[in-house]
Amino acid sequence: MMMYIVLTVFIVGLMVGRTPEYLGKKIEAREMKMATLAVVVIPAAAILLFSAAAAVTSAGTAATANPAAHGLSEIIYAYSSAVGNNGSAFAGLSANSLFYNLTLAVAMFIGRFGVIIPVLAIAGSLAEKKIIPAGPGTFRTTSVLFVILLTSVVWMIGALTFFPALALGPVVEQLQMLQGKVF
Repeated sequence: MMMYIVLTVFIVGLMVGRTPEYLGKKIEAREMKMATLAVVVIPAAAILLFSAAAAVTSAGTAATANPAAHGLSEIIYAYSSAVGNNGSAFAGLSANSLFYNLTLAVAMFIGRFGVIIPVLAIAGSLAEKKIIPAGPGTFRTTSVLFVILLTSVVWMIGALTFFPALALGPVVEQLQMLQGKVF
C-alpha cells in the first residue's frame, strides 16, 4: 500500500503544481520510478508474460478443461493469484502439472521478492533525505480527500492493468454465450 501512497502523493503534487511530499520528504523521480516498478511493471509483466506462455504452449493448454475464453480466464487468474501470493486457481485448470507447478512457483517468487527490491530502494532513498517542514501548500495525507484519491488511484491502476486481459476472457465468453456458443 505504501507504493500506492507514493503514487497518489505524486499525482496530487502534479495537480497542485508543487513538489510532492510524504512524511516530510520530497518524492522525486527516483521514488516514482521505483514505485511504478513495484506496483505496475513487475506484477503485470509477470502475470501477462506467464499467462501468454501458458496460453501458447501445449503444456499450458493441456491443463485447461475449458477451451477458448474461459480457459484463458483460468490461466490469467492462476498467475494473478500466484503473483499476488495467494496461489489459488479455478477448478477447470489442472494446476498440479509439472508446467504449472514450475511456472506458478516462479511467478510467486517474482511477485513476492521482485517487488521488495524497488520498495527497499525507496526506503533507502527516503532515509537519506532530510525532513522538510510542512508549508502552506503541503497536501495532508491524513484527510478524507487523500483517502478518496488513494482509493481512486488503486482502482484506476488495477483497471488499467487488467482490463485488456479481462476483456479477452469473461467479456468475450459472455458475447459467445449470447450467440449460442456454449462450451
